[in-house]
Amino acid sequence: MLDRPSVSGGSRGLAIQLLLAVVSGGYAVGAALNWGSEELAEIMGDFGLSSAGLLAAVSCYTYARTIDSRERPAWLLFAFSSLMGACGNAVWGWYEVVLGQDVPKPSVADFAFLCFAPPAIVGLLVLAKRPVTRAGWVCLGLDSWLIGGSLLTLSWSLALAHAARTAQSGAPGSVPRAALSLAYPLLDIALVSMVLVLHFRRSETNRSAVNTAIAALALTVLSDALFTSPLLSAEYQSGQLLDAGWFAGSLLLAYAPWGARRLHPGPVPAAPPRRDRPHSRPITGSLPALTPYLAAAVCTLGILYNVVDGRKVDRMVVFTGCTVVLALVIRQGIMLLDNIALTQELAQKENHFRSLVQGSSDVIMIAAPTGTLRYVSPAAAGVYGREAEELVGTELATLIHPHDLGRVVHEVRRFLAAPPAEEPTTRIECRFKSGTGEWLNVESTVNRHQGGLILNSRDVTERVRLQAQLQHSAEHDPLTDLPNRALFTRRVRQALAGRRAGDHSTAVLFIDLDGFKAVNDTIGHQAGDELLVEAARRLQDSVRAGDTAARLGGDEFAALILGDGGRDRGAREYQVREIADRLRTTLSQPYRIGGNEVRVAASIGVAFADPGITPSDLMRNADLAMYRAKAGGKDRVELYAPQMQAEVVRKAELAGRLRTALHEGEFALLHQPVVSLATGEIAAVAAQARWRSAQGILFTPAEFLRVAEYSEGGAGGPGHGPPDASRTAELGRWLLEQAVEQAADRHRAGHDVPVAVRMTAQRLLDSAVPLSSVEALLTRHGLPSGALVLELAVSDPRVPFDDLERRLAALHRLGVGISLDGFGSGYAAISALRRLPVDMLKLDRGLVEGVAESARLHKITAGLLRIANDLGMRSVADGVDLPEQVMALRAMGCTHGQGKAFSGPLDEYRLRRALVRGTFAVPGGAAQPALAGGSPGGPLALHRGSHDETPVPPT
Repeated sequence: MLDRPSVSGGSRGLAIQLLLAVVSGGYAVGAALNWGSEELAEIMGDFGLSSAGLLAAVSCYTYARTIDSRERPAWLLFAFSSLMGACGNAVWGWYEVVLGQDVPKPSVADFAFLCFAPPAIVGLLVLAKRPVTRAGWVCLGLDSWLIGGSLLTLSWSLALAHAARTAQSGAPGSVPRAALSLAYPLLDIALVSMVLVLHFRRSETNRSAVNTAIAALALTVLSDALFTSPLLSAEYQSGQLLDAGWFAGSLLLAYAPWGARRLHPGPVPAAPPRRDRPHSRPITGSLPALTPYLAAAVCTLGILYNVVDGRKVDRMVVFTGCTVVLALVIRQGIMLLDNIALTQELAQKENHFRSLVQGSSDVIMIAAPTGTLRYVSPAAAGVYGREAEELVGTELATLIHPHDLGRVVHEVRRFLAAPPAEEPTTRIECRFKSGTGEWLNVESTVNRHQGGLILNSRDVTERVRLQAQLQHSAEHDPLTDLPNRALFTRRVRQALAGRRAGDHSTAVLFIDLDGFKAVNDTIGHQAGDELLVEAARRLQDSVRAGDTAARLGGDEFAALILGDGGRDRGAREYQVREIADRLRTTLSQPYRIGGNEVRVAASIGVAFADPGITPSDLMRNADLAMYRAKAGGKDRVELYAPQMQAEVVRKAELAGRLRTALHEGEFALLHQPVVSLATGEIAAVAAQARWRSAQGILFTPAEFLRVAEYSEGGAGGPGHGPPDASRTAELGRWLLEQAVEQAADRHRAGHDVPVAVRMTAQRLLDSAVPLSSVEALLTRHGLPSGALVLELAVSDPRVPFDDLERRLAALHRLGVGISLDGFGSGYAAISALRRLPVDMLKLDRGLVEGVAESARLHKITAGLLRIANDLGMRSVADGVDLPEQVMALRAMGCTHGQGKAFSGPLDEYRLRRALVRGTFAVPGGAAQPALAGGSPGGPLALHRGSHDETPVPPT
């Protein structure tokens, strides 16, 4: 679209040029044929020329009014000059056509014609490039006189001397006619001098219009010269062929400003320099310098003409020739002084730039078009370890690394073919051979230089190494140096999108080290880091060449197994499972860390690149399979199946409903009696939360807390990571407040039975839940502090026992009872029993379930109960569902039980009915415990704490 105006403008300009050529040619043909009649010839020769001059005057004047620059006076002067020519031709026609008389000499027409040249001369001076120094102005005047004087000498020798002798004869009317005969050629000589000077000094602005105007004036001067020549002046009549020159000159001057505008309707971009222009530039640049000598030669020819013809040398010729020679000598003197000054300035600049080049830390080299080094700066010794003289004359291609040479040659050829105005420089980076034979990374800025190249080079080896190091650090794990998650993800994407896009046997393995946290907690994080490094080495050694092993973070690793594309699904599953089993076996071998033998297992999930799968989905599938392997017993390999994702979706939907339930009040509080195994009396009630969903499903705490944990698993996978702190905290606050409020109501109704409430260690140690909040809650509802029991399960070894001990001691001073929940399971149970102030132990339901059938569990449970009784603590068995469990536990010395053998969780109405009744039937009848401990009956007197949620059997 941008090219259309210039194309249409060029077409209109060409049409106008053709029209001018046709009109001028038609006029010339008519003049050559004498227009068919003498009257028409006189009309066309007089008024035709007047009309053309008037057209040029109007055109130049109109153009001058449309511009606002220093050219405007020149075009106004051209308009006035053309108007004088039009007036002269009009007066000439008045005499010849209207009056039918010969034009008197001199006449008004002669005055008008004489006024043509001076304005044109001044206008040309306005358009000339103005010198910037006084010497320039002097040279401009001298050049003008050299041209004018030489032309005057030649013209005087040829014709003007005859006119001067006629004026000296004293014949009547000879003086005015001779003056006119001299005035015309003298003015034309001055005009020609200005035209020639302007040709070499013309301004760069609007060059097309200026060149056209110069051509028009030159054509007019040529016609004037022919008119004043002795051969034509005596026989000239209006309407002859000579008039065609004046006519064409006027039309060309009228076209000059507007033709350039049509050809270039917008800003004309500088044409890219041609590649052969440097060869022609010396010739065109030498013409202005040769102008004085050419003028002197013309002057000499004028003098020789008189000598050879045997004439006496005219004094005018001698005088003019002497002034021309004097002007030439003065001009040469000025040029000599100017050249001396320029030479000194050039020498200073050369020394300046030589100092810059030699003192620069960059290596500056000049290469010939053939690639041979012509110049190398001294900095090469420090940068390349090679002397500059040694490199001069060397082929540049022999110094560039062979692997980089093709790329460098291609870039240089492309750069040399590009227009210099659009791309003056380019930058190339390659490896350059040093004096020691080492390959250095070199960055070069390349410029053109006389068909060759200038290279400004610097050593960037350290920068390249640092960039490579930073790139490696950004893509690799700092501990194991394996690819990190970002690089692994990119390689998975490349495997799925590259030439292996159709190869669906590619698989991703996600690997998790089971038991790694225990290593950190037992022998320290330094040992854990050593184990990870050794595991990474084993993984890297076990995968095939071309596969990728990576560490994703923590104790999670991954492997990308590329397929061979030639196996069916069963074969590829067998092959990849074989690789995964080999990895699992290798990673599960004992590790020798700091003199200790450490064992961890590996759970591995495998997912295949099925058609159309994305990298993120493939990695997610492998992650799901890995967590299924951990949930299935650890130390195993699990292949991804679509139902795994369906289960994830189901749990995510359940987690979303759980969020809503927290705010919609869908939770209900139930209580399960804690019964004395000796008397059947209700010693306490355990508060349990239940969630009744909108679909009517009643979830137990174990179920909805697992959902909460899943919803916070994040990128690590389902079940990975801490529970949702905000939801579990909100649920914990609700459970504690509801339990205290309902217990206070029962206390006021006469049922003084303690209420046991679970609270996680994280919740208990949360700074947002100060100790005063529990005291304030008891005070607000009027519940005695001894009526509240907090159940704490300490299964996480990372719990800060010092902080927990201080917290529990403060609660104990308030009178709050503390129960250690889940005793018999978990790593930290014994440590908690040793360090924490606990009053009561609550056996884990996993021990209770098999206590009647398993002799091994029977012995373990009996030993734990013996510890409790020896420490003077009461004991509660959780999950007592069968009569034989009641009898076995009571026989082992357990004081209290909680389970379906007595009652399931009850709502408030059923609970109060049970409290009114007061006792439950004890299987086997009432009996005394086999081991001494606390009093078997009555309310539980509990005083210390607990830490984690324990499972509660679903109802």
